[in-house]
Amino acid sequence: SPTEDFVPNRTLHDAQNREELPGRAVRAEGAPATGDKVVDQAYDWLGVTFDYFEAAHRRNSIDGAGLHMISTVHYGDRYGNAFWNGDQMVYGDGDGVVFTSFTGPIDITGHELAHGVTQYTANLEYYGQSGALNESVSDVFGSLIKQWHHKHTAEQADWLIGQGLLAERINGVALRSMKDPGTAYDDPQLGKDPQPGHMDHYVETHRDNGGVHINSGIPNLAFYLAATEIGGNAWEKAGRIWYDTLTGGTLATDVDFTGFAATTVKSATRLYGATAAETKAVNRAWAGVGVRTEANG
Repeated sequence: SPTEDFVPNRTLHDAQNREELPGRAVRAEGAPATGDKVVDQAYDWLGVTFDYFEAAHRRNSIDGAGLHMISTVHYGDRYGNAFWNGDQMVYGDGDGVVFTSFTGPIDITGHELAHGVTQYTANLEYYGQSGALNESVSDVFGSLIKQWHHKHTAEQADWLIGQGLLAERINGVALRSMKDPGTAYDDPQLGKDPQPGHMDHYVETHRDNGGVHINSGIPNLAFYLAATEIGGNAWEKAGRIWYDTLTGGTLATDVDFTGFAATTVKSATRLYGATAAETKAVNRAWAGVGVRTEANG
């Protein structure tokens, strides 16, 4: 019944700096902390992510059916990434020069697990605009999970992805900024944050699966604009509209920005009404990044 609580099922593994998955099981659901900060951090963030999807969206784990959440930490030798491989979470330790441990920021875990949610719902193709939307949806939910955890309103939130991940000497604040794409870092080691925040600056490239981590700045800023115009807790209205869009079953797997934007407007209209402030905010947000919807075009 809808009143029943969902129960997470987490298993943490240690790859012991090798690249074989899943590695040695080190902490099962309900087991006490191990004393390995990385293991215990990942365990906690998986729990917060699970709790967020239950509390905000009545979703039971990644697949909506109580999926066992498997995670591997200490993957590879100073490996500089975290990823969802279709079945589980994987975290590198970072090299300490550019990146610290990928288990540190809660929104990294949220971002990667949201790729799993997308996989089980809209299954957005990981190339070009649909790929940038796949990335953006992960940033949206990564940020919402962080905001929900800290009880921050849209106004209080920092709207940064991976704040705290960059090592001390790197000139930057995070991996990405949703409120000001292109400003997260500018450093000789990392280069300059390449994200645009408007269609006028859309990057045509074959690299990075057609710029999925670059052009995601455009829908990211659209979400920020909608959430801040609506105000209050972003997960309650803007997040609900985006979640409804992702899980509503109407998105083509190769949807472009225009198609996704139109679907967010339809979702807002269904949830709040065609003339509601929420729907107007969504229309204005897309207009603000140069993406047309019927109402703003």
